[in-house]
Amino acid sequence: MGLPDRVAALALMCQYTRQDGLRRHMLSVEIAMRAYAQKFGEDMEKWGIVGLLHDFDYERWPSPPDHPLQGARILAEQGYPDDVIYAIKSHVDDVPDCPRVSLLDKSLFACDELSGFITAVALVRPNGIHGMTAQSVRKKMKQKSFAEKVSRADITLGAEELGIELNEHIQFVIDAFSDHAEALQLLPA
Repeated sequence: MGLPDRVAALALMCQYTRQDGLRRHMLSVEIAMRAYAQKFGEDMEKWGIVGLLHDFDYERWPSPPDHPLQGARILAEQGYPDDVIYAIKSHVDDVPDCPRVSLLDKSLFACDELSGFITAVALVRPNGIHGMTAQSVRKKMKQKSFAEKVSRADITLGAEELGIELNEHIQFVIDAFSDHAEALQLLPA
């Protein structure tokens, strides 16, 4: 069985996730993953679905390793490919015996926390995501009280694992989001 399409993946995500903010987070990671797939010459549909589904089980099972292992079980039952399931499992450090090895795994980890942080920065800027730079994001990263639940260490490690300089990685994701600012609700109020 092949990869279920985006319509099926979106329906699965919506079935398990009610919170708008969490849905938008998964959509933002999908956008970042599609952009990286295009950059790396990889399968944009597969990478996008990995981003779209990476936290679909979080609302019901927020504590690792239930998240993402409960989701992995559901994805296996739905016929998702092993590499998609593995990438989703590997984005949480508390999952035993699941190191990030493939470019897909590393890209998901690199995009996850950063997507949430960029969104948080855009929401407090008068211009939203318009005109945002990596430097402005890095400045906010130094403010420990800002979006304090977002792991700065994971953002930095994600770029390192991808082998991309942190500012370049941040700007790449900002640029990907800018093309979808309205859908992600990152426009000025």
